[in-house]
Parts: sequence; C-alpha cells; structure tokens
Amino acid sequence: MRRTARLMTGTALAVAVAALAAAPVYGADTGSLEVFPSTVVPGAEVTVNTAACGSDGTANGDAGAVGGGTFTLAASAHEQEAIGQFRVPPSAQPGTYEIVARCSHGRRVTGDLMVTLTSTREQIQPRGHVNTGVGGALGPDPVQTAAGVAALAVAAAGGTWLLHRRARGDGI
Repeated sequence: MRRTARLMTGTALAVAVAALAAAPVYGADTGSLEVFPSTVVPGAEVTVNTAACGSDGTANGDAGAVGGGTFTLAASAHEQEAIGQFRVPPSAQPGTYEIVARCSHGRRVTGDLMVTLTSTREQIQPRGHVNTGVGGALGPDPVQTAAGVAALAVAAAGGTWLLHRRARGDGI
C-alpha cells in the first residue's frame, strides 16, 4: 500500500514538472505597455511604448476603451522598443482605462491610463479674496474698507481723549 502511494505521488510530481516545462515562456503573461503620462486630462496626447515586440517588431494599438481609437506602434532605435501615440478625446470621462497593443508576432501587451478632470502637472494659483465674514484691507469694496478704517481711528482718538481726562482727574 505504501509503495503504491509513493509511486502515485512520484508520478503526479513528474507530470506537474513536465507541464511547467512545456508551457511557453510568455503563455499567460500579457507583457507590459508603458503609458506616458499615465494620468491625463481629456484632450491630452499619450505616448505608449513596449519592448515586448522585439527589435524589429511593430504593433497595432487600441485605445478604444477611452475613445482614442486605434493607433500604430512602430519600431524605434531607443532600447529596441515599439512606440506610438494617440489623443484622448475631449469627451473622455474620468476613470482608469486599459490600453492594448498586439505585436506583429501575436503577443498582446496592456497598460493602464487614468483620466482625471484636473491636471496633476500644473499648480493652480488661488485668485481673488476669501469671503469669510471677517473683512480685510483688500476686500472687494474700497468704500467699506475706508469706512472701517475711519471708525477705528475715531474709536482710538476717543479712547485716548477719555484716558487723558481721567489721568488729569477731570472725570468723565
């Protein structure tokens, strides 16, 4: 009984090793497609590249998920990569989209593109005033600002006059 169990275990192990050895190198791996920039706003141009197609490989790209249509990746001298470009349509909605390319020899590669409504590349500087209810010297209405300054000046002058009278003993 023990001998039969060992024989079956050994056979199962041999079959598993043979199955792994027979699998193609890139069988389940879809490779990678580099997307630059990886986060864009609608209307932006995107560059994609991959080294999965080989030194003389080309590929057909598909950005249909984001509405960009099809594009071609051509072989380049830069690190034996295939490179292509497409434009994200202005009507694209925010989200993450899969960009796909199929090499001329049949290999499929994918990459992700994130579309946002605000650009992460440029800083937006604040403009105008903040309506906090406290006021300020650079508020929207110069007449109100002048009236506030005048009221403060009258209060300061009145307070000084009262303190001066009290110090002299004149009373209030």
